[in-house]
Amino acid sequence: MTKALDYGGKKCAASAQHKHHHEARFALGRHMTIEYYDCDHLVLNDPKKVEEIFINAAKESGATVLSSSFHSFEPQGVSGMVIIAESHFSVHAWPEHDYAAVDIFTCGDLISFNVAVESLKRGLGAEEAIVSADMNRGIVSNNGIEKLVPVVEDRSHIYTLSWKKKFELSNAWGLLSSVDIYNCDESIITNADKVREFVLALCEKINLKRFGDCVVVDFGENEQIAGFSMTQLIETSLVSGHFANATKAAYLDIFSCKFYEPREVAEFAIEFFKGSHYKMQVALRK
Repeated sequence: MTKALDYGGKKCAASAQHKHHHEARFALGRHMTIEYYDCDHLVLNDPKKVEEIFINAAKESGATVLSSSFHSFEPQGVSGMVIIAESHFSVHAWPEHDYAAVDIFTCGDLISFNVAVESLKRGLGAEEAIVSADMNRGIVSNNGIEKLVPVVEDRSHIYTLSWKKKFELSNAWGLLSSVDIYNCDESIITNADKVREFVLALCEKINLKRFGDCVVVDFGENEQIAGFSMTQLIETSLVSGHFANATKAAYLDIFSCKFYEPREVAEFAIEFFKGSHYKMQVALRK
């Protein structure tokens, strides 16, 4: 189900102040942002597939497609844009969070936003689509373009984009990153020396001081759960991991009361274990 934007009772500054002049104005464009949650992570990591989905959605909505450009990031993630005669469709995708941020902008009345939103939802395999903003852009009156900006008055929900800043502002005691890496190289995750090598290199990379030796133990007589488990004490807490032979997956947890960059851990780990993609959850512990 697609949800509509809820301003929580707030009105846009422009519409509140100039409501009585509404009839004398028109907009140069309409701009909608949509949040897609619980998407198919395999789709989100395939730039050709995402491009196909967006071109199809643009055409289904009634837009005239002119060109497109999509880029795949390392180790994962996709950004792209479809240029239409009426303006553009754009996307930024985070496979590790099964999430895609989408913008649709048009300067014409012929596009069906509802059709576009639903088409993208189907294509991305999203469980939920939420319209987070729907704005008029460029308000024109008899006096020309006016400086009316559709800004929501309450700015309390503008969040920091930095884990480091969030860590510092929240006075958190510790930071926990859980990173799941899929389709790892079997020869690496089944090699105890390689697992130890990873731990040493990771601690050095993110500047965590080890305390004692890295312990790697082979657990599980059942083939479905067999694999190494790893623990490494650090002076600021613990690094641990579990490696599943049957599914070729690595499950890592890094907990520290000293800040480190979570994404740096994930990107180093997927490169070391030669995985296909990863998912990550980050929690501040207070």
